[in-house]
Amino acid sequence: MSRNTKPAAKTSPNTTLSDFADLKRALGKAAKEAAARAEQERLERAKREAAQRAQEVDAALFRRTVGQVNGLPTSDRAVPQTPRPQPVPASRQADEQAVLKSSLSDEFDVESLLDTDDTLSWRRPELGVDVVRKLRRGVWALQGELDMHGMRTDEARERLTQFLREAALKGWRCVRVVHGKGLGSPGKQPVLKDKAKRWLVQSERVLAFVQARADEGGNGALVVLLQSSTGNTSS
Repeated sequence: MSRNTKPAAKTSPNTTLSDFADLKRALGKAAKEAAARAEQERLERAKREAAQRAQEVDAALFRRTVGQVNGLPTSDRAVPQTPRPQPVPASRQADEQAVLKSSLSDEFDVESLLDTDDTLSWRRPELGVDVVRKLRRGVWALQGELDMHGMRTDEARERLTQFLREAALKGWRCVRVVHGKGLGSPGKQPVLKDKAKRWLVQSERVLAFVQARADEGGNGALVVLLQSSTGNTSS
């Protein structure tokens, strides 16, 4: 044998056929995963290209349909900003209108409208006399009272207007207005007694009134029937 001849390589005694089989399976699995990733990337790229081509087709179709588009010329002119009107609460507006309608005049002639049989009374023409009778009998319970003793004419008129408005908001049907029996000056009619009748007849909220019974103030007070929220006078 020649001295330059090398011995043949030998397989490691620790390597078995099972190891080669595991290695082959691992290589096969890696190849399949790489192929799957490549296919997924190819599909996604194809979708993007298809979407881009669809956008280009839509854009071309839009340009052919619309034609040439020119931009608006620029201008240095300032466009004024019109301020929006402030909202007005409907309830407050309605209330203010009611106040205006409740303006009461001292010159209103009421004497020809009053019934003065056994006691003084007044009712709207569309109401029957039974309303007055019920009011005298106390069918409607008193729900509020305004005492105008000691008030000046302007103050009393303002307080009565406010009282009737508050009574309507509270849903009151029957109230008493105390005007007193005192004289404005010697030999003259009672000031507030006369004016209270004038004011009540002018108010749209008042349906009728009668002179109070003796135990309710007599000729120094009036029992007043007010309009209901439903417009029903029988309840």
